[in-house]
Amino acid sequence: MIAGMIPWLRPTDPFPPVEQALAEPNGLLAAGADLSPARLLTAYRLGIFPWFNPGEPILWWSPDPRMVLFPSEFRLSRSLRRRLRRRDYELRVDSAFTAVMQACAAPRPGQRGTWITPAMIAAYTRLHELGHAHSFETWIDGELVGGLYGVAIGRVFYGESMFARVSDASKIALAHLVAQLRAWGYGLIDCQMSTAHLASLGAREIPRAQFVRLLAQLTAQPGRAPPWTCAVGGPDGHAHPPATAVAGRAQGLVLETDSSDTP
Repeated sequence: MIAGMIPWLRPTDPFPPVEQALAEPNGLLAAGADLSPARLLTAYRLGIFPWFNPGEPILWWSPDPRMVLFPSEFRLSRSLRRRLRRRDYELRVDSAFTAVMQACAAPRPGQRGTWITPAMIAAYTRLHELGHAHSFETWIDGELVGGLYGVAIGRVFYGESMFARVSDASKIALAHLVAQLRAWGYGLIDCQMSTAHLASLGAREIPRAQFVRLLAQLTAQPGRAPPWTCAVGGPDGHAHPPATAVAGRAQGLVLETDSSDTP
């Protein structure tokens, strides 16, 4: 029934104005089209993202309000600060992008499935190959134990998902991402939908109209060209060994945490 209430997009059709998104479910705007790099980049610039379950058509969303994290407002807790100072991990950037997506797609307690389908993994891996999508990864003893991925346009980072196989692993990656984005002058991390976990890290909701205005300003500015590296000091304010870099949802959505990585 909902599908009949929203526009069906053919591959060449533009997105409707985000103000036309349905209030319930929050932000459903359109269906159809494709996951090509051009379509995805256009969507993110407009404040739109895809989210759909296996067997569903591609659904496009623009919720109001929007959960965002301003890099300067990130909350580095005392426990996470102590964890970072142990320096018993390695932070890598873009060394295992597809593996991070696959880990984010793995089943989680209380979830029956995942929205990170093979089609989504293929689409975002292509964005990564083109230099638009990035992963920050936590490694311990040569094993990928946590991380996150997202899309960068201008000076905005659009967070998509995160995972942790050991305690704090995803928050370590996020802390390094925030520190690096601040050093590069990025103004916004999009978190899409509100969760208590995101709020505990300093994220907050803003009206969609304000979010769209910020996007227009920040995506017009030049961003960091690939390859990305993590070259600043540690997010705890202390120098860390150089990170390895490879050249090159309330509804299950962004920047989630599993039970091993609670605040």
